[in-house]
Amino acid sequence: MNSSPEIERLRVLADQYQCRVMEHIPESWLDVTLTADLPVDYVRSVPFLPVRDGDQVLVACTDPAVETRVPELGVLLKGEVEPVLVPEQVLMAAINRCFSIKMDAPVKKSEESGKAPVHEDDREDLLRQSSEAPVAAKVSRLLLDGLEMGASDIHLEPRGKRTEVRFRLDGVLVVQSEIEPGLEDAVTSRIKIMARLDIAERRLPQDGNARVRVGNREVDIRVSSLPVVDGERLVLRLLGRENTLFSLTELGMPGGVMGEFRQLLRSPHGVIWVTGPTGSGKTTTLYAALQELDTVRKNVLTIEDPVEYQLPGIGQMAVQPRIGLSFAAGLRSILRQDPDVILVGETRDEETADIVVRASMTGHLVLSTLHANDSISASLRLTDMGVEPFLVAEATRGAMAQRLVRCLCPQCAVTDPELDDLPAPLRGRDLRGAKTAVGCERCREGYRGRKGLFELLRMNEDLRGLIRKNATVEELRRQAVGQGFKGVWEAGAELVREGGTSVSELRQVLGEGE
Repeated sequence: MNSSPEIERLRVLADQYQCRVMEHIPESWLDVTLTADLPVDYVRSVPFLPVRDGDQVLVACTDPAVETRVPELGVLLKGEVEPVLVPEQVLMAAINRCFSIKMDAPVKKSEESGKAPVHEDDREDLLRQSSEAPVAAKVSRLLLDGLEMGASDIHLEPRGKRTEVRFRLDGVLVVQSEIEPGLEDAVTSRIKIMARLDIAERRLPQDGNARVRVGNREVDIRVSSLPVVDGERLVLRLLGRENTLFSLTELGMPGGVMGEFRQLLRSPHGVIWVTGPTGSGKTTTLYAALQELDTVRKNVLTIEDPVEYQLPGIGQMAVQPRIGLSFAAGLRSILRQDPDVILVGETRDEETADIVVRASMTGHLVLSTLHANDSISASLRLTDMGVEPFLVAEATRGAMAQRLVRCLCPQCAVTDPELDDLPAPLRGRDLRGAKTAVGCERCREGYRGRKGLFELLRMNEDLRGLIRKNATVEELRRQAVGQGFKGVWEAGAELVREGGTSVSELRQVLGEGE
């Protein structure tokens, strides 16, 4: 960041105006009392943010001439304006964070709490709602907390006379808070209105989508309601529309796996499957793969549910079951758009699988996710769906399987003293560098972040012959291992040996193995 053009520009301005340049704004500088009378839209439009460094009040900005653009700034701050220059991205993030903190005042039940206000703007900014009805503010606070903590899902679970809120963080559910007694129904109604669900229907499951903004960041929310004994259970999946895109090199694939995967991406036709459970990073891997393609000379189209990442030069379409736009229907339309490469968000039924396989045999490269236990069982999953074995064998170029495991906190992890009770695939391996989680103020239960474990099965004529004969998983595995195939357990053992994760985390994610 030190050498970025923006930092260099700010340093030139700082020399001219005799002020400081900061590459980040400390959390301790944020003071909501300084923004008490300032609307968030106004602060963003300038942009500027009053901050406090000890006893000194400063104005974080991108232009030292901010005082001329905000003449009343000196009056607001009750003194001389001293600017501190920061990059625009840092400033906007600090503004969002400060106004998010501003919303932390306790929510009180009001007469209107039973009437959730209609969410008319499907891109309403959560940070504007600090002065809205208590129920709207409560829902906004839940969403903001989830986004700030990096939660993938928010669970609202009725438990007798209380409603518990849990966040899924790094793949693990963590109890976060409770909904205040008396607000449960109103909060549920508010969320259902945002997702355009029927608030009067409490007997049947419902699914919907909502879209909100946090500053200039758009977030899609998939909402699922389920009637249970104690009331309605809601699960909200948070999907940032501007999520960070990773390249293949940033995913952490072993060099050999990444090299072979790149070779598969150069195939003129065929299907590449990416398998794994929900939340294992399959879509992230597919989008990393798309970035390897020449989108200038190739027509790349996708159909997803929903569009989770936005890429330039690629045509992206979201399924809409309510109007009959399913994966299968959308895929048929895509085939009439002269595509070279097609990404299918999920192959989940026989009709979609059949179209994917046949499309790959007529000159198209297709990338798709598939729910299968591992890369070797991908072909059997397809034949179970009803696709003919010979079509699966001819169409498939390769199958990638992946899992996400939590990484040990480097600050507090200690040597694992108990390596006797190991899952079967780890027995007999050299695990002398193994460590275990402890926990400290810098991590969550001894872990910080997650890393992928990958296995790649490249199809060849021997494997195709077995698939045509309806071979079992065990027969396919023996053939693959004989050709040098290494599974996720091998990747996991290597990560344990490096001290990157623990044996207990592998056991939790992969089970006991065979």
